[in-house]
Order: sequence, then structure tokens, then C-alpha cells
Amino acid sequence: MYFFLIAIFGLIFGSFLNVLIYRIPNFQNIAFPSSHCPKCKNPLKWWHNIPVISWIILKGKCYYCKEKISFRYPLIEILTSLIFLTVFLKNGINIYSLIISLVFSLLLALSVIDLFYKAVPDSINLTALTLAIFSSQDILQNLQNALIFAGAFALLRFYVSYYVSLKENILLNQKIKKSPWLKSFYPAPVMIEAMGEGDIIVAATIGAILGVKLSIIAIFLSAIFAIPASIFLRATKRELELPYIPFLAISLIIVFLYEQNFNKLIEWFING
Repeated sequence: MYFFLIAIFGLIFGSFLNVLIYRIPNFQNIAFPSSHCPKCKNPLKWWHNIPVISWIILKGKCYYCKEKISFRYPLIEILTSLIFLTVFLKNGINIYSLIISLVFSLLLALSVIDLFYKAVPDSINLTALTLAIFSSQDILQNLQNALIFAGAFALLRFYVSYYVSLKENILLNQKIKKSPWLKSFYPAPVMIEAMGEGDIIVAATIGAILGVKLSIIAIFLSAIFAIPASIFLRATKRELELPYIPFLAISLIIVFLYEQNFNKLIEWFING
């Protein structure tokens, strides 16, 4: 019975995440106006807003204008419900399971926004980090771990940005030597930000929840997961920025769920 209620709450919170995902990147108030069709603007009735069920009943179309409703909406609701169920099953029924579930759900919303809008709203990101600090009884330790990884990622950002900018400027200078007229288009050295500020906050969130050792594993995994996507973008010659938050979020959840296995791996690596 408890887990049924947890699953229902997850669906409801997933419905709220859909509001955040659509409205925040479009600079809209998340409370007003009430739920409405983004195309015809007609306000939705209560039975249009039942998580997953309404999408099925309406056959994935607006009740009024018949505009298609993206499958993303029920998918987010189902994934959020699964997040809540999985965390509570692993961690037990307590306040910390609720906090961790909320953090993972907010990271899901951030991942979708990063993927579709190439934006990382601080309102969601900082809320996830703040909750993560209270994800266990060791609040001060969680805060310390968050600061460690925020600082580490901030330094990494400077180093990687410097390297990428230096490499780009060397290539640019070679082009200018061959075609001096390009100098007028590039009067100053090129500065490239290789990592977003949002990634730093997510790294801090990972540190607060997992601790130092497991966070290193999670960040390493995120880099591994990102490699195939990066190779695909290069192979298809698509001039797109690779959103990194989805890989960080997936890695965090995986390491959290299998922390005992990863702890054994760490012990084996250290002690042999």
C-alpha cells in the first residue's frame, strides 16, 4: 500500500516537472495561468491533467484543437514514479528517501531542459543542490563534499577552457597567416567556455549525495557515457554542444543504486 502511494506521488510530481520543463525555459510563471494547451490556449479541465491516464484517454491529442501532445509528458511522469519507487525500495521509507527522490527528479527535469533547450535553470539546479545537502544525517559532511566537487569542477572548467581556447587560437593564427584578411574578423583571442556553470552545481549535488569516493566513480562514468554521443556528433559533423548534465544525472543514479558494488570495486582497486 505504501509503495502504491509512493508511485502515485511520483506520477503527480512528474506532472509538476512537466510544468517546470515547459515554462521555466520559456520564462513563464509556473503557477499562473493555470494549465492550458500551448497552441489553442484553452484552459484544461481536471480530467485532462491526470498523469499518464489523460494522455491515453485523449489519445495523445489536445481535447480542443487536436494538436498532438508529446509522448515526453507521460514518459517524464512514468520515469519520475520509477525514481521514487526505486529510491524508496533501496533506502526504506524515510524522509531521506523523499529528499533523494526529489533531487533525482529535479535532475531529470534539468536533463530534459538541457537536452531540448540547451539551458540549465539555476532555480532547479540550486534547489536540487540544497536538498542534496540534507539527504542524510551528516549535513555538514554533505556540505563539505559538495564544496569539494564544486571547487574541483570549477578548476577543471578553467583548465579545460584554457586548453581548448589555446588550441583554437593556434589553429586560428595558422589560418590568419594564410589569409591575413581574417584578422579583421578576429581582433582579439578566442575565448571558449568548455564547461557550463550548471555542471559545477550538479557536481556539487553528486558530491553531497555520494561522498568523495563514489562521486569520483560517478563522474568517471559520466565521461564514459558521453564518449559515444561525442563521437556521433563528430562523425555526423553536427555543430552542436553536447549537453553533459544528462550523463552526470544518469551516472549519479546508477552509482547510488549500486553503491555496495562500487564500494567493493573501490576496495579491490585500493587493496588489491
